[in-house]
Amino acid sequence: MTEILLKRAYEPAARSDGLRVLVERLWPRGVKKEALQLSAWMKDVAPSTELRKWFSHDPKQWSEFRKRYFAQLDASPENWRPLIEKRPPRLTLVYSSHDQEHNNAVALRDYLESKLKSGKGWSTRRKPVSSKPEPQ
Repeated sequence: MTEILLKRAYEPAARSDGLRVLVERLWPRGVKKEALQLSAWMKDVAPSTELRKWFSHDPKQWSEFRKRYFAQLDASPENWRPLIEKRPPRLTLVYSSHDQEHNNAVALRDYLESKLKSGKGWSTRRKPVSSKPEPQ
């Protein structure tokens, strides 16, 4: 199973981070691209600008933020599925918030972990089972 870690953009990258993905719509202030050592920057997996501004990192709004963010993620699986489709052994979600308990990366980790546990994190499309033998 994929281990999902969280790391602030202001902390140094480490080899043990595995796949490092920035999950913010905005680039972290004062951080150079080389310093982040990212595998990807996935802006579209971040909450919408409207939701981010509404939440404003207010812990009192955390529960409602998670509900609204999860609804956004449910509506656009193409934005988050690539994070776990290939099942990397370790995935580090990089974020810029000062609050380490109430931010979109924490919510996203919880969301992805629930998808991994349920098996609903990736396409499960299979060829239909046919009663006819395949031609040889």
